[in-house]
Amino acid sequence: MTCLSRRRWMYLGAVVATLAIPNALFAAEPTDEELLAGADARIEQCRKADATVVVVDATGKPVVGATIDVEQTRHAFLVGCNIFAWGKLPDEDREHAYRQRFAELLNYATLPFYWSMYESEQGSPMHAHTEEVARWCRSHGILTKGHPLAWNHADPPWLPNDPDKIYRLQMARIDDCVKRFSGLIDRWDVVNEVTHYDREEFAKHAAPRYTAMWKKYGQIAMTRECFLHARQANPQGVLLINDYRTDPAYEGVIEQLVDEKGRRLYDVIGIQSHMHGGVWSNGHIWKVCQQFARFGVPLHFTETTVLSGDRVWDKAPGSSWPSTTEDEVFQARETARFYTMLFSHPVVAAITWWDFSDFHAWKNAPAGLLRQDMTPKPAYEALKKLIKGKWWTRTQVQSGADGTARFRGFLGDYRLTISAGTKPAIVKAFVLEKQKVNRWIVKIE
Repeated sequence: MTCLSRRRWMYLGAVVATLAIPNALFAAEPTDEELLAGADARIEQCRKADATVVVVDATGKPVVGATIDVEQTRHAFLVGCNIFAWGKLPDEDREHAYRQRFAELLNYATLPFYWSMYESEQGSPMHAHTEEVARWCRSHGILTKGHPLAWNHADPPWLPNDPDKIYRLQMARIDDCVKRFSGLIDRWDVVNEVTHYDREEFAKHAAPRYTAMWKKYGQIAMTRECFLHARQANPQGVLLINDYRTDPAYEGVIEQLVDEKGRRLYDVIGIQSHMHGGVWSNGHIWKVCQQFARFGVPLHFTETTVLSGDRVWDKAPGSSWPSTTEDEVFQARETARFYTMLFSHPVVAAITWWDFSDFHAWKNAPAGLLRQDMTPKPAYEALKKLIKGKWWTRTQVQSGADGTARFRGFLGDYRLTISAGTKPAIVKAFVLEKQKVNRWIVKIE
């Protein structure tokens, strides 16, 4: 294992170490009510850790009575959304509101790499815009992911009819994108929706040339090669397989994503949860998490929607699909429940909402956390109360006779402000990690 791959697994390790909560914790199959009632206790166990702060003077002697203000600055857990509308809002006020509210709530962003749109003209990919968005994210402490590197949802208009040429172009695209953005975008949905790649809407209509290439090279062989190219392009990258299916067919695909030595080609399993017709029950959420925990890697819920309007899968083009007051209350309640259940299961390491606002949302559905005018819906406020409130650590502690103070907090990044007597306060940054000895020594000069 290389140094880079060791660092990659350090990134994933806190989740992997405590992946599955066995069903044996329950005397019988838990009810929806029992699962939700136990969420806070599970969160306390899997999302928090103890920390010790030791305050000493310049000679190393304990400082008694130092005041330590503890402020979390970022969650280890990734709470995100696609950021597809960035830079594309119709006026400056809405653009400003979109960015401000994104940064206030979220620490993770998915950037679009749909081939047919990203490179609508051969040789002219949208690299400059993507870099601009990614750099804005980094300046606001937001981690990034590219989505997707390979998916046959639509043929680029210039794509040739030769499957072998398409294959070479696809692999070159992976090499270029992953290498180019290394250090700026290090998480990738490498292959999207491979389980049912040959469905008719793609094979006959939207992407006949790309699908024909995939069929020639083979469902799994093609997918493996995409992962091998992505890994070679950025050995430190975090690579996802992503799908809308949660049935045994998806499990069968995942089982085959290994190299010639039987080693996993992926780091994370992505699960879509578009819930246009209604929100998953607590039992179904739990079942899916347990089902995929057996693979021993983190789960990312990559595409989550709960509607604040008519709960149907789709509407005819041009049809009105408004967000309503009553349905916004429903969206807020069910979104908070869904996130609470996922946050309480340690197999889950990320949740990504889809889309951030109703403006040009997928299927034109009222799925945003913001309305068309960028005002926040109750769901936005409900998530903020959880992510930056209930699940956020702010506290103050004092050092005792041995110079030691202790606190328990949510995993993530912290800023500590230490004051002792008349000396100027000092500020230190630390990371609170699972299964680590979080013992931080602060010297007051």
